Amino acid sequence: MTDDTRPSYEQARDELAEVVRRLEAGGLTLEESLKLWERGEKLAEICQEWLEGARARLAAATAAAEDDAEPDSAPPF
Repeated sequence: MTDDTRPSYEQARDELAEVVRRLEAGGLTLEESLKLWERGEKLAEICQEWLEGARARLAAATAAAEDDAEPDSAPPF
């Protein structure tokens, strides 16, 4: 899946919620349930990747801010 076809976090989360709702409602064939389960697994993976990326970006931004806030230990000359 390319970045162009990869859903946003919000799209994946909303679709995952719909998959769960449909599975919980029941009334599906075994094949339909399996396809929905597999789609749900993929959507959960996509959401996890987005969250991990967000955590990494926040950690990098926090580290950069801390580096900027630290005084230089070497004299300026």
